[in-house]
Amino acid sequence: MADNWITRDNPDRLSIDRAPVRRMHAVVAFASLPLFLGALLSDLAYSSSFQVQWTNFADWLNAGGLTLAVLALVWAVLAELLSRPRHPPGRRWLHATLLAATVVLGLANAFVHAKDGWAAMPAATVLSLCVLVAAAAASVVGLTHFGRKVAV
Repeated sequence: MADNWITRDNPDRLSIDRAPVRRMHAVVAFASLPLFLGALLSDLAYSSSFQVQWTNFADWLNAGGLTLAVLALVWAVLAELLSRPRHPPGRRWLHATLLAATVVLGLANAFVHAKDGWAAMPAATVLSLCVLVAAAAASVVGLTHFGRKVAV
């Protein structure tokens, strides 16, 4: 019965089997936050030192954070589609919406960082800050689960 975790016949079994999946989603969703913070700090370092390697480093950190954010977004959407609705629709999709905003802003930030050196400034720093705020909001919402019951 490998597909038993998808069935909705036994809610107790569903909550027990999905608890590790929810915890792992929280880890993946939260893991992009330090990478986006590093990208912002690298942009700030570049704006004060003019060493072009800082923008390259920020670009790679942003790409890593963006990869994890996309994985978390796909995971959040699948989790909402496969789970039973426990909350109003707007509240259920808030985490996925914040992750989608993080991905869109992160992609825009990657395009800005693709510019040559100082041409990316100050837009890259502003976008890095926006991406960090969106990722932090998505992490807070994802970690609180809005009162979801997670089996331990």
